[in-house]
Amino acid sequence: MTSDIQPTDIFTVHQGDGPLVVAAPHVGTYLPPDIAAQLNDVGRSVMETDFHVHRLYDFAPELGASTLFATHSRYVVDLNRDPNSAPLYPGQFETGMCPLTDFDLRPIYASDAPSEAEINRRRQHYWWPYHAKLEELLEAARERHGFALLIDAHSIRPSIPTLFEGALPDLSFGTDSGRTCPPDVLDALQGWMARTTAYSSVLDGRFKGGFTTRGHGRPEDRVYALQIEIVQSCYLDMSDPTTYGAERARALSETLKPLVETLISAAKQAK
Repeated sequence: MTSDIQPTDIFTVHQGDGPLVVAAPHVGTYLPPDIAAQLNDVGRSVMETDFHVHRLYDFAPELGASTLFATHSRYVVDLNRDPNSAPLYPGQFETGMCPLTDFDLRPIYASDAPSEAEINRRRQHYWWPYHAKLEELLEAARERHGFALLIDAHSIRPSIPTLFEGALPDLSFGTDSGRTCPPDVLDALQGWMARTTAYSSVLDGRFKGGFTTRGHGRPEDRVYALQIEIVQSCYLDMSDPTTYGAERARALSETLKPLVETLISAAKQAK
């Protein structure tokens, strides 16, 4: 099967002139007709979307940030997974690069799962262009400023028993146990966490960062990466998470901005 989709169709990109890059691989909801026809009602609902999480970072252009936001659903291809579906959390449930179920283990395909040829097609047409563009943005930021800081933006439903027990903290920060950020940035993050009481938070807890954070964070090259996973009830009405309510989200966005500014300052000073 061939595809006429071009890279500019599968994400939206803004080239800024600052050191910050904000990426959101799971905000897309689009299903190409040929793929939508293969899915069942669960799949076509695309309810594992990180609905509107990128809008919490609407302040990013003020900071000169570049942004990269996916347009296609993670059910087409999960851009935050290893391209060969190698596990991020061995021994724990997770979906692959081309998911077959939602997080509640419900099948998303009406009949046959994608063939190896189809999986490879999606890898070539969706996965690689996204990560190539992200690397391009990071390298451009590093060339201008001597460093780049990636915020990998995610959100998650408040309760998913297959992934975690009970309730998560409001904000989960992931650095692959410190491998994707230098000590100066980690210290700044932990200081912010200690000062901020409006939202609960954890560093490298259940979620330590997916492929994006682990694959692009290279402190030795002054390319730093941090995943921020936000519980959706902090900014969405869970009775209809597809609808964005600016009033509900404003307080969280206003909390994230000084955090990001703190991280940029720390990254600039990092040795």
